[in-house]
Amino acid sequence: MCACPAGLLRAYLFPHMASPDTRTSQPGWLRQCATRIGRFWPIKMIGTTLGMTFFFMAYFWVLRHPFGSPLVMPLTSVDRWIGFSAAALPLYLSLWLYVSLAPALLNTRRELFFIGLAALVTSAAGLGIFLIWPTTIPPSAIDWSAHSAFAFLKTVDASGNACPSLHVAFALLAAIWIGRVLRQTGAGLLPRVFNWLWCVGIFYSTVATGQHVALDVLAGTALGGVVALISVKRCNQPSVAPPADAR
Repeated sequence: MCACPAGLLRAYLFPHMASPDTRTSQPGWLRQCATRIGRFWPIKMIGTTLGMTFFFMAYFWVLRHPFGSPLVMPLTSVDRWIGFSAAALPLYLSLWLYVSLAPALLNTRRELFFIGLAALVTSAAGLGIFLIWPTTIPPSAIDWSAHSAFAFLKTVDASGNACPSLHVAFALLAAIWIGRVLRQTGAGLLPRVFNWLWCVGIFYSTVATGQHVALDVLAGTALGGVVALISVKRCNQPSVAPPADAR
């Protein structure tokens, strides 16, 4: 007899609270995540470090060598509604921890290959757009000298390379892959909601810190979402074994 809808919903939202007849001896999700972090850690550490290094080298080269005059992205009512918040800076900077957490939690070389490929495609697509179609955010009336915490950020990361927001694209890429890990490990509703709240918080921070406008966020969401979903789908597909030799 089929399980009732309420039971199916409870099993989906709270997999760690499965009934005794379906519960397995699988360790808790936190212990599984800790074990995953320990797997292939030298590859993960070196790969993440090199990936970020080469990305920033290419990012700042493109930022300083645009092909033509950058197009100024328009403000929308969303930008005016969000406004500026200095308190959003920690959320903005937390992206680099967030995107490092995604590969750290992966369990197989196949997963590492696909998330690495997804990051490469996202970078290449974003930087290619910046090079061919440079964009920038509108001038701001904010007195940045009154916000010392932003001095380094505004000096190093100028207002170019605006659309699509790669900050948003990489945040969504990480959120989708981390969400996959949380489902695999049987994590409950709270960590899964926290994962998405962190991602949305980074989205918000890109506008609230004055680094991007809402249209940049929308374009970054499209880029990161498409690449992430395709990479996860391809990773989930079983490897096709070569056909046996005909006798």
